[in-house]
Amino acid sequence: MGWLFMSRYAMGGHETPKAYLDAQFTYERDLPEGGTSGLRILDSAIVGLTTYYAAAQVTRDGVGHEVFAIVCLVRWNARSKDGEHFGYKDMEESMGPCEDDCPERILRLLTSSDNESALQWRRRCLVNLRLRARKLTEGMRIRLAVPLHFTNGHEGTDFTVVKHRRGIAFRPVDGFGLYHIRGVRTLAWEVLPRTRVHKTLFA
Repeated sequence: MGWLFMSRYAMGGHETPKAYLDAQFTYERDLPEGGTSGLRILDSAIVGLTTYYAAAQVTRDGVGHEVFAIVCLVRWNARSKDGEHFGYKDMEESMGPCEDDCPERILRLLTSSDNESALQWRRRCLVNLRLRARKLTEGMRIRLAVPLHFTNGHEGTDFTVVKHRRGIAFRPVDGFGLYHIRGVRTLAWEVLPRTRVHKTLFA
């Protein structure tokens, strides 16, 4: 499915993209042969202001069954001058979305699946969660698996973590200046051991 854009005034009274999408994916329909089928959103989140993740449970005759993940790309601009304040593109996990920052609490709600694309997507999300759980503390030295190239011409792999304003920055181990590394928690890096010099004690 492609992108669908709309004015904020066409969102059915919902104030946020999350509220609108929760409502869109929650429904119950009568079946021609009798009974009902539908979906209910158990939990959802918008990550990075660009991606909606939800655990959606299939219902039959009002009873909950399997739970799968819905992923939506989101665009939100409340000040849009052309009236296209909100847009989204929806997919579900069996389509193998590129976006793989689903919160752990939502992954835990999903039931088992035998769809390989869905399973690969879940594994990618879990890997990213483990990477993001790594701590970066002031004074830590890290070595990136791949050298980074910066706009001022610097290229390097080894950096020291430095507190900077309300966040962190990186200073080259053998150089000067501070650099910001976008998405550093998802990059491949290792912690460099720090050499400690102990005082010599004489009897």
